[in-house]
Amino acid sequence: MRFVFKTDYDQDIRLAKHGGHRFWYGALLLLLLAAPWVMPEYWVAQLTFVLIYAIVGLGLMLLAGFTGLFSLGHAAFLGVGAYTEAVLANAGWPFPITLACAAGLSAAAGVVVGLPALRVKGIYLGMATLAFGFIVEEGMARWESVTHGNAGLSVEPASLGNWQLDGATDFYFLCLVLVVLSTLGVLNLLRSSTGRAFVAIRDSEISAQSMGINLARYKTLSFALSAALAGLGGALYAHKIQFLTPDQFGILQSIDLLLMVVIGGLGSVHGAFLGAIFLIVMPQLIALAKDYLPAAIGQATGLQGTVYGLVLIAFVLFEPMGLYGRWLKVRAWFQLFPFYRQGMFKRQKSFQKSDRLK
Repeated sequence: MRFVFKTDYDQDIRLAKHGGHRFWYGALLLLLLAAPWVMPEYWVAQLTFVLIYAIVGLGLMLLAGFTGLFSLGHAAFLGVGAYTEAVLANAGWPFPITLACAAGLSAAAGVVVGLPALRVKGIYLGMATLAFGFIVEEGMARWESVTHGNAGLSVEPASLGNWQLDGATDFYFLCLVLVVLSTLGVLNLLRSSTGRAFVAIRDSEISAQSMGINLARYKTLSFALSAALAGLGGALYAHKIQFLTPDQFGILQSIDLLLMVVIGGLGSVHGAFLGAIFLIVMPQLIALAKDYLPAAIGQATGLQGTVYGLVLIAFVLFEPMGLYGRWLKVRAWFQLFPFYRQGMFKRQKSFQKSDRLK
């Protein structure tokens, strides 16, 4: 078992706490770089979707996991970024500019949605974001002169100068670079004063306000940054599927995104990636399982939704910290074997029952 003795503040905020972190994250990066040559093209495409959803998950994790503000309409920001990218790309704008515009316009929408967060919280904030999601979805369907409505909008492939990113491998590396940059940006944000303010608001708004934290400013900033990352993911999503319709960004997509961060593990950057893997891999597993199930069950239209619901209930009841929390317990078991005890995490569970003032 590794013990890290910290002797200064710089060591405490260092991204890689010890040599093991540098080794394993470096090995993971090398594996991702080699993926297009060691994996079939189909799984490279699925891995690209994992990277795209990981960017969106990082934004929602920043909002829900670190600031404590839940959004039931986050797919609207994904749609704003996707349609902005599609319209500007089809107009011939350079890809870096369209990407910045997609993130910027989504951030502006996030500021608009963040304003109700100053007055409402909990389920009422969820209802406000849900209403925003319905408004955006209806707007995308009705604004036919720009979005082509329910008929759908084709998207031109991304390009950097004369380099056309229309191949699966080229686009995969583009997504990988943006994921690495987004992850480093979020990690550096969380160890700054702004990130600590987000966590303070999540733990107790009254305590945060008593320490001089401007709730209005930081809540709005959290919504804007979360929406910007969702818009960035939406821009990549538009180029990946190359055809957009408003129903792709409805309430079901919002629920999937929220499910992603809850099952991945709220309050951890790792949880955004684990949740993205779950969101992409679970439908594949369900499709494979259909061949071994009775026809009455395997051909049922609501099978995937039922499985998702059961998985979510299981995590809420038995593993509130999600997949990342389960991994921490498995790692502790191997590190402490044979001295691991079943009750080691009781204090962790009781700490989650926060008695924060509302």
